[in-house]
Amino acid sequence: MGLVAGLLTLPLAPVRGVAWVVDKVRLAAEQELNDPAVLQEELASLERAREEGRIGEEEFAQQEDALLARLMTARQQRFPSGG
Repeated sequence: MGLVAGLLTLPLAPVRGVAWVVDKVRLAAEQELNDPAVLQEELASLERAREEGRIGEEEFAQQEDALLARLMTARQQRFPSGG
């Protein structure tokens, strides 16, 4: 970017900065959401809740299915060749 273009777009710098921060936060949230270690901990917590009677079998099965689907998707994204 040239000097003149840089000066002309200077008022847009805060908008670009906010957009950059939002993008970084979105990426971090996606990574944490799809982190296999986090998903496995959620599965363990779900199992504890079932054992302690805080949730029923039907709710456990639904949540477990959702977590396992997310875990498989995360692993496929991490290891696309199936390994």
